[in-house]
Amino acid sequence: MSGFLLEMRGIAKSFSGVKALDGIDLRVRPGECVGLCGENGAGKSTMMKVLSAVYPYGTWNGTILWNGAELRAASIRETEDAGIVIIHQELMLIPQLSVAENIFLGREPRTRGGLIDFDRMYVESAKLMAELRMTHINVAMPVANYAGGEQQLIEIAKALSKNAKLLILDEPTSSLTKREIAILLRLVKDLKAKGVACVYISHKLEEIEEIADTVTVIRDGRFIGEAPMRDITTGDIIRMMVGRDMSNLFPREEHPIGDVVFEAIGITCLDPDNRARKRVDNVSFSLRKGEILGIAGLVGAGRTELVSALFGAYRGPHSGEVRLDGKRIQVRSPREAVGQGICMVPEDRKAHGIVPGLGVGHNITLSVLDEFTSAGLIDENREFSDIGAAIQRLRIKTASPLLAISNLSGGNQQKAVISKMLAANPRVLILDEPTRGVDVGAKYEIYKLMFALVREGLSIIMVSSELSEVLGISDRVLVIGEGELRGDFINDETLTQERILAAAITPALPTQQRQAASDGLAPSIH
Repeated sequence: MSGFLLEMRGIAKSFSGVKALDGIDLRVRPGECVGLCGENGAGKSTMMKVLSAVYPYGTWNGTILWNGAELRAASIRETEDAGIVIIHQELMLIPQLSVAENIFLGREPRTRGGLIDFDRMYVESAKLMAELRMTHINVAMPVANYAGGEQQLIEIAKALSKNAKLLILDEPTSSLTKREIAILLRLVKDLKAKGVACVYISHKLEEIEEIADTVTVIRDGRFIGEAPMRDITTGDIIRMMVGRDMSNLFPREEHPIGDVVFEAIGITCLDPDNRARKRVDNVSFSLRKGEILGIAGLVGAGRTELVSALFGAYRGPHSGEVRLDGKRIQVRSPREAVGQGICMVPEDRKAHGIVPGLGVGHNITLSVLDEFTSAGLIDENREFSDIGAAIQRLRIKTASPLLAISNLSGGNQQKAVISKMLAANPRVLILDEPTRGVDVGAKYEIYKLMFALVREGLSIIMVSSELSEVLGISDRVLVIGEGELRGDFINDETLTQERILAAAITPALPTQQRQAASDGLAPSIH
């Protein structure tokens, strides 16, 4: 016995002749957390699908050893029976069912008469939630009653109910708050202490640093290296991931900033389900030519609602004015917004940014399909010429423009959504959480693109929950708190994360003071 619970040796997997994995190794000991790192498209998800038998034995090459014996699983049920359980980035819960019903879905305890034993199911579910220190959750209530972070922990309870010996966590904190992330990391530490092994996949290297005992890095489907976390730094991990030094993660570049081109005046958004509640409350601001305007604030502050209203995509009642070059424009739908030169990359790319079954190329041209159409026919040669240029410009990794976009990694999907919006030649580009779920290499490329765009005269509004990103990229920062504008700052050496957080939790300035503050914040050339 080697002492390893899991060994993956020389794993190789191809799709239509294209190698996704080329001789990958991974080793995990009982009670150990291995951080699996790599850029988007490196092969992390493919590797975990091999391990969990989404891709069954015989569809890949190499060897998997489980407790020293070769594992040749033909289905997910076989790997789960062995004790290997994967928690996907997209939660696999049914909102209308109770917590207990979700935990035991397909494995419900039965009475002697063959009926579902709900009493036993509730008791067992409550025990699991107690193990996770989540005793406040009522296991008889629908999952929909609980927030995203709590649902993530319900997924883990579901995994533990299957007697997991190895838990695979794929980007588990991509949509969690800081408090929920802290709870999840504490839970992983508790599981390690009980002998449960973990493979933790995340682009957030500070989480890897806190939770991982060992780090394994892959790049372009190849094994790059393995090392104890105590012996390496996050800088070392980044260099292994991208194959180059990225000491400056935010590549700020000088660019001219001109006159005001865009104004939002008195934007107010009411909650679609409770019109007595304002999600955005009388927010006004301006945007200059060639400016990157960052919007910061706590989760639920109203940032996404604000930019959705500017793009004509807010689903509830809203009001206010939008002006371009000093002239009031109508933006009642995303189509109208794109027609006016305002484009937006949404926060949830899977729900609002892509058509999953459609090819990468056809997703990119969706916003400008009319440009390739004459007499009801699409000029495919011209369309694919533009698609090829767009794929090359943003370095989108795809085997073919015709490949369904759902087969791409999250970062490459994001690049495709950005390409779709750039195809419309916007004057104002709204980026809502543009680097969420994107690795450091792809982030760097997106930042470089943003600076290239503003040098060309495009103006950018960027919503981000990462304060380091807001400070690293923005020329000016708006702070939103409880739907109100609570700060408008030039991003100079005096602006810190502490100042932004202080503004986010401090009641808004009176209107006159806020206007005076805004008037004095025209940034110069950076």
